This record gives sequence, structure tokens and C-alpha cells, in this order.
Amino acid sequence: MESKTARLTVLIDPHKKKAFEELCAAQDLTPSQVVRQLIRDYLEHHGVTYATKSTLAANAKS
Repeated sequence: MESKTARLTVLIDPHKKKAFEELCAAQDLTPSQVVRQLIRDYLEHHGVTYATKSTLAANAKS
């Protein structure tokens, strides 16, 4: 996981937010975990690469 974080503010319909939070809770996940996974999947789907803590560490050892 990345060592630093940045905030992303998203406006969403209150009914969708409640349904999303309930589904996340039923799956024993936090909404943040799900959103992070959605972003990773979206970036991968579109072929976008980005640096992570592990890739930065691997490059430093090279």
C-alpha cells in the first residue's frame, strides 16, 4: 500500500451512499477500501501505470 494518502471528495446521492455503505459493511469492507480497488481496476483497465511504494523500492535497489 502507498505510504502517503491524498483526499478525494466525491458528491453522491444520499440514497446511493447509504446503499453503498450497507453493502460494504455486509462484505466486511470499508467504503474507502472499495473505492481504492475500483480506482486500481479502472487504471488497469485503461492501461495506466503509476508508481507505488513497492515499485519505487524495487527501482531503488536496481
